Amino acid sequence: MCGDARPDPEPSDSPGDRSMIAQDLRDIILSAPEAVLQDHAVMAALVAAGDRAMGSNVVDLRGMAMDRMEARLGRLEDTHRSVIAAVYENLVGTNQVHRATLQLLTPATFEAFLQTLGSDVAQTLRVDCARLVLESRQTPQDPALQRPGSTLCVTAPGFVNAYLGTGRGAPPRPVTLRQRPAGSDLPYGAQADAILSEALLRLDFGEGRLPGLLALGAGDPYRFRAAQGTDLLGFFGGVVERAMRRWLP
Repeated sequence: MCGDARPDPEPSDSPGDRSMIAQDLRDIILSAPEAVLQDHAVMAALVAAGDRAMGSNVVDLRGMAMDRMEARLGRLEDTHRSVIAAVYENLVGTNQVHRATLQLLTPATFEAFLQTLGSDVAQTLRVDCARLVLESRQTPQDPALQRPGSTLCVTAPGFVNAYLGTGRGAPPRPVTLRQRPAGSDLPYGAQADAILSEALLRLDFGEGRLPGLLALGAGDPYRFRAAQGTDLLGFFGGVVERAMRRWLP
């Protein structure tokens, strides 16, 4: 015999050959591994540790792909939240316009209509001021144009297009959203200095009649911006037009 045959060594059970993870933590992980997989921070730390263990000379394509997928998922989640927020905002706006429409259909007199427009409707639409502008060839001192409250603003012909900035030959826009330009107190009167943005709804009362304007003013300079949608306000302007025709001569 060339030498004594020795059996293979038994697997060592010494602490140095075991995992460096504490036994109680190891037991927890083994009992619920899905909890680790579902924790993004833990998985990110494990992937980062794996990258460091491979060294700087090894390109981990899997890790790069994972990073790109995580970035893409993050963008998709941001888009998803933005879409949900836009849908919710649109739903809230639709409900507001529907309530304001019902409020305008209730008054039986022009005086009650003006009072509702300046109070209930303004609150429903969450604006600080609502003004109904009517152009008239009569003087504002005419008793027929004197109405209670400050909701009604009577102006000379041409004011609506001038205030909207409609140029010659340019088709008038039914809805204009903007920050309020400095200048005259019209149409907000004593509240003009507090109005920083406005929604202007041009009103067409029919052939042979001067145009009108519903001005909705807000103290928030970003309440109304040119980039916002105008479909709902356009619909509400049509409601105001039809309601006003009941009292126009």
